[in-house]
Amino acid sequence: MSVETQATAADSGAKATERFRANASFASEVATERVNRLASRAIKALVDTVLEEKVTYEEYNALKAWLIQVGETGEWPLFLDVWIEHAVEEVANENREGSKGTIEGPYYVPNSPAQQSPGTLPMREDEPGTPLVLHGKVTSVDGSPLPGAKVEIWHADDLGFYSQFAPGIPEWNLRGTVLPDAVGHYEIHTVQPAPYQIPTDGACGKLIEAAGWHAWRPAHLHLKVSADNHQLITTQLYFQAGEHLNDDIASAVKLELILDPQDTADHSGREVRYDFVLAPGN
Repeated sequence: MSVETQATAADSGAKATERFRANASFASEVATERVNRLASRAIKALVDTVLEEKVTYEEYNALKAWLIQVGETGEWPLFLDVWIEHAVEEVANENREGSKGTIEGPYYVPNSPAQQSPGTLPMREDEPGTPLVLHGKVTSVDGSPLPGAKVEIWHADDLGFYSQFAPGIPEWNLRGTVLPDAVGHYEIHTVQPAPYQIPTDGACGKLIEAAGWHAWRPAHLHLKVSADNHQLITTQLYFQAGEHLNDDIASAVKLELILDPQDTADHSGREVRYDFVLAPGN
């Protein structure tokens, strides 16, 4: 068994919580009326479920024990990003022009190594997986190129593990920032990731097992694309005919985000074009 396959939910959860605390910027104040409205609705939804489903004390205590375990294992980022974030993203981007966004997930790390396009993501000498070239242009909604853009990309390896969240993987493996050229063109060399399971040895895994769900996400690339005076887009790109496109546990797949890679001319790997269109704004 390789070292990285020994990753645990508790370890991944703790690192995700640490990253969230370090990266997130919180509003300094939320209006009392808004807190009252949201908290009251959330509590009412739970109370209504108890009353309508005739929840027993045995079930209530099982929930209480499970919530305690989620906190102890640090799995709140995983739980929220898998089951809730897709709805928040939908609200946030419902009126956005340009490319489609989707969830960030719990494994983003800022300040990845930057390089000019064409760029190759940091990877091990014997990195498993089919070589993949992702290329395209970054433009504004009016079609003008954005040469000052940044394309941040990160993804799991061929075994389904992320660097900095599983042991035995180099720090910036399959993570990088690529800077488009003067006409907004970018080119990224990496490997095609595989579908993977979210960690199942902790509290989230117990919920999945108890509910009879599966824990799989389809293979995907994470990206954040930004440019001056434009809205940052956070998204994921998936692969046509891939497993779990129709039953992604995180409910994050959108048709506009599915790629159809083709063999390269020399048959050494696969390549695909995807253009990013950013909406004006801060």
